[in-house]
Amino acid sequence: MPFRPRKPSPKPKPKPSPSPSPNKRRTSWSDLWMKSPKSLNQVFFTMQLPSLPKGPKSPTIPSNRSNIDHTLVLSDEILLRILSMLPDTQSLSNSLVCKRWFSLQGRLVRFLNIHDWGFIESGRLMERFPNLTHVDLRRSCATYSLNSAITLHHGDFSMHLNSGFSPIFRILEENMLPVDVIDRGLKLLAGGCPNLCRLVVIGASRFGLMNVAEECLFLQELELHSCSDSALRGIAGFRNLQILKLVGCVEGLYSELVSDIGLTVLAQGCKRLVRLELSGCEGSFDGIKAIGQCCPMLEELTLCDHRMDGGWLAGLSYCENLKTLRLQSCRAIDSNPGPDEYLGSCSALESLHLQKCQLRDKRSMRAIFLVCSMVKEIVIQHCWGLEDEIFCLAIFCRRVRFLSLEGCSLLTTQGLQSVILSWKELERLRVISCKSIKVSEISHNIVTLFSLLKDLKWRPDRRSLLDANLAGSGMGRKGGRFFKRT
Repeated sequence: MPFRPRKPSPKPKPKPSPSPSPNKRRTSWSDLWMKSPKSLNQVFFTMQLPSLPKGPKSPTIPSNRSNIDHTLVLSDEILLRILSMLPDTQSLSNSLVCKRWFSLQGRLVRFLNIHDWGFIESGRLMERFPNLTHVDLRRSCATYSLNSAITLHHGDFSMHLNSGFSPIFRILEENMLPVDVIDRGLKLLAGGCPNLCRLVVIGASRFGLMNVAEECLFLQELELHSCSDSALRGIAGFRNLQILKLVGCVEGLYSELVSDIGLTVLAQGCKRLVRLELSGCEGSFDGIKAIGQCCPMLEELTLCDHRMDGGWLAGLSYCENLKTLRLQSCRAIDSNPGPDEYLGSCSALESLHLQKCQLRDKRSMRAIFLVCSMVKEIVIQHCWGLEDEIFCLAIFCRRVRFLSLEGCSLLTTQGLQSVILSWKELERLRVISCKSIKVSEISHNIVTLFSLLKDLKWRPDRRSLLDANLAGSGMGRKGGRFFKRT
């Protein structure tokens, strides 16, 4: 049988790959990274590795990659923006993360109260907080001991004193730093923090203030304690100053003189003032007149424990744009206001505030109500001597829309009624802790007026407060609902 070779079997044809579904998306690099976290970590790790120097002694790469700071890939600007969005309660913990975060967190600080003057003289303050805008130096302007058991409190200011006994009865003045030391610190502060907007300092001279005025062109608010006429000569350089508080004399702490000379220098140098507060300052008609004529933008004037000479009230008529007048802790309003025709009136005045003042002088109260005859708001808090006869002088103010009385124990219901019934534009009334005003003495006309008011807060004494809280509860009716006979 002849030999026949076999034919080679045909190779199997490869099966065609299934066509990709039109709805199925191709796998991208981001999908691979997300599925494999190790790959993503490797990318971050590679981005942070420094270039290795060539040579036999190249540094070894640490095997523990968990200690690597991944924020190094972020610029300072981006990290600052992130840190600024965190709450202020985390600022301390953020600054302890590393040296870089410590420096960046210091650049975010804007407000600071300095307790140690050496922090300024060493230059660490400006290096640590270069972007400060609000600085309070009151506690650092005097020498004190943290171990001292004597603490001085004055308003919102408190500090420890080395000694509480003063032969001249000026405790803080004896513990103050020398003037040249304060001026030198102000020069360093102004040179390192040119963006200052608010500054509080005690015992500065005109040379220190002139240095601040030259460097801090954007300073808008200044508070000077233990200020004198000579120091005010350096304040004329603050061209953009809008808010100013001067404290000349505080009994038991320090005693400086601010007179008409200083007020005139102030008025001619700071013509953009909007708010001015004079505490423990002397002066007269001339000083107030100069402020009114040279500061046309002045809207708010506060006098605290003033020592003004008689007749100063007449100078208020020159403050053409004055809207708010505050008198606080004043022993007298004006000892000699003069005739009514010389007083004038503040046509733009809207609000009059009297707080903790002596209001026993009928003549001075008549003068202030005449000057403030255009006010729409009167607030009297814890003032002494406000009797019915004196409060009736407020009838000159016929445009009052809001009246607030608090702690006026001598004012009676009859005195209150005689005034508020004459005010046709009254809309809001607030009476608190005026024990001589009785609910039982209110007339029918007052009840009708109360029903027309937009806002009424009536708490003249404790009993009225109790009646208001228990209205409709049935209590206070001699038993009745809660106490029944058995």
